[in-house]
Amino acid sequence: MRMAPEDRDRGQVTIEFLGMTPLIILTLVLLWQFVLVGYTYALAGNAADEAVRAGTAAEDRQAACQEAGVRHLPSAWEGGAEVSCGESGGLVTADVRLEVPVLFPGSVGFQFPGVVGHAGAVVEESD
Repeated sequence: MRMAPEDRDRGQVTIEFLGMTPLIILTLVLLWQFVLVGYTYALAGNAADEAVRAGTAAEDRQAACQEAGVRHLPSAWEGGAEVSCGESGGLVTADVRLEVPVLFPGSVGFQFPGVVGHAGAVVEESD
């Protein structure tokens, strides 16, 4: 029995797609991980800005700064957050270090140094 020429390639597209599926999935996973890294950078920067803003206007600068740095983070990023605040020469600074989650927010972070957001502002004079 001879096959017609147009029937010889039947199903070829399905086989090629199945062969490419792992590569497509790997690409999507890597893109998602890069999105999480970028979002973590944005969160760290915003948390540092909020921490400094709270620290410049408060009486107890250190406590207000640290509390505000964690308060403005989603719960999935709060666990590994480290907020350090300082004051020198009329300038309040804050560094917020966050771990980058692996694939899902709230999961275990990478084993390399985390993302750091840094901010500084001039101390406000009290009346």
